[in-house]
Amino acid sequence: MVSQTRNNKHYQCPVEATLEVIGGKWKPIILWQLRTEKMRFSGLQQSMQGISPKMLTKQLRELEEDGLILREVYPEIPPKVEYSLTEFGKTMLPVLDALCKWGNKYLGRECLLDKQ
Repeated sequence: MVSQTRNNKHYQCPVEATLEVIGGKWKPIILWQLRTEKMRFSGLQQSMQGISPKMLTKQLRELEEDGLILREVYPEIPPKVEYSLTEFGKTMLPVLDALCKWGNKYLGRECLLDKQ
């Protein structure tokens, strides 16, 4: 197997790189929430029970750094910030759909996907 380096990180295989970018408890859920619409921070937090504001901020920053989400700040008072998937982030949707299908099969039920 050929190893590769990206962003000063060394990967043994492409799966390792994928998990580095979207791995963990919250990142796939954030991406899933953003699959159909832009959302504000408070909306994301309300839709994701158990995530702290600090953790949500950290995960959003990492996803933005990796080019999967876009953070738009509107010049209003109070400031309005919306998050959405980038075009590159949308390339993760088939992966997330596959995870949903597998998870529902594991749980013994059909996957109900909201198609765009």
